[in-house]
Amino acid sequence: MTDLASPSQTPAQLGFRMPAEFAPHDACWMLWPQRPDNWRLGAKPAQRAFVDVACAIAESETVIVGVNDEQYENARHQLPAHVRVVELSSNDAWMRDVGPTFVTHPDGRIAVVDWDFNAWGGLKGGLYFPWDKDRRIRRKIAEMLGIPCFTAPLVLEGGAIHVDGEGTLITTEECLLNPNRNPELSREAQTQLLADYLGIDKVIWLPAGCYQDETDGHVDNLCCFIAPGVVALTWTDDESDPQHAISQQALEILEHATDARGRRFVVHKLPQPGPLYLGEEEASGVDRLSSSRPRRPGDRMAASYVNFYIGTSVVAMPLLDPAHDASVREILEGLFPGRRVIGVPAREILLGGGNIHCITQQQPRP
Repeated sequence: MTDLASPSQTPAQLGFRMPAEFAPHDACWMLWPQRPDNWRLGAKPAQRAFVDVACAIAESETVIVGVNDEQYENARHQLPAHVRVVELSSNDAWMRDVGPTFVTHPDGRIAVVDWDFNAWGGLKGGLYFPWDKDRRIRRKIAEMLGIPCFTAPLVLEGGAIHVDGEGTLITTEECLLNPNRNPELSREAQTQLLADYLGIDKVIWLPAGCYQDETDGHVDNLCCFIAPGVVALTWTDDESDPQHAISQQALEILEHATDARGRRFVVHKLPQPGPLYLGEEEASGVDRLSSSRPRRPGDRMAASYVNFYIGTSVVAMPLLDPAHDASVREILEGLFPGRRVIGVPAREILLGGGNIHCITQQQPRP
């Protein structure tokens, strides 16, 4: 692996840029859930859900699951043979946020951007401690693939950004401008770093993410690109729901904005599930430790159908609410006519604080 951390050699200066998720992939990376203070009943229900996600995506591309040593045999037993299992130590299972952000070069090379990570807020609102294993994952994967790794001077999680592959990035002020991430960096400074390391030309700043999202408002739970100039936005018509004002404000910004190539956005609304709340039996199955966020019965969960994964030939969507699952699947089938939409029961992933997009990270095809 080559470390290209010199300020005079940013990815953009060398011709790298981050491709869109809807571009072709070589692989999808995941991590294996196991910590009992986040996943109920020793993570066994969550492990079954992760297996279902891996199997769905494996219809489209190679899936590689990183596993802590003590869970290696269990994961290898539960996952089918065509899903690769590698020993890759982690503190938890959120590969979108701790895994590599891949960038590609027109000559076919790929590289990794290694952001700093502080478990969604460090000691000022972070979700667990320590996070030392998570911080090493990006560099380890770059080593495994034998590709360059750019060290970026920015605390950032993969779920905080979405790109269209043509110069536009969307994010939220609630997350990137949160003082528990990069208090010394202004909005302008962060915009420049995103341009330097991802090769983007324009940032669309939405004010906030989904209501009660414990990641401080990751954009991947609220809004995502499905094509250049086209986005999906979580939505509710219920004006008494706090999510309505958040989504309405995002819609107004998107409808009045243009992307990096001057296009107006087409916005497709995805109805939100529920609202969904943590059940008493579900909460009681989670170990209570002082080093992690407690799970309390009655807590509203930041459930969103936007948290899907776009594979090369499939879309893995979370099944969260029988009242909306079928209609959302129909919408996604219309938006992705060249891909098979596979619904995966995902409440167990939601109980841990995220969903399908949060536990996956695409490796683009060069």
